[in-house]
Amino acid sequence: MAEHNELGRLGEDKAVAYLVREGFVVLERNWRSKCGELDVICQKDGLLVVVEVKTRSGLEERPEELLDWRKRRNMRRVADAYVKAKNIRQEVRFDLVLVAGEGLEVEHIEDVIQVFE
Repeated sequence: MAEHNELGRLGEDKAVAYLVREGFVVLERNWRSKCGELDVICQKDGLLVVVEVKTRSGLEERPEELLDWRKRRNMRRVADAYVKAKNIRQEVRFDLVLVAGEGLEVEHIEDVIQVFE
């Protein structure tokens, strides 16, 4: 496995462990549809939470630079496919978990995508 793939898997595992500690119930990891993939799908406080995980060995990027408009659009599109496929009737929130630095520190940013932006 390529080094960046290993880092990504490690970061995603660390992000999921963090989410579980924070009371999230993980429903899916790496859910795929014909329009794309969602990293983590979970529930908390009556919300369906779609989580994008970004893992970086350094801290060179700011979190807001990690989700460009194409990525946000695609996350909404794939989340819509998930909600339809699973017949879910919950409000959806989009979060970002950034795992970065030598110690792979976790930063959780809630509500990173406004549905009507």
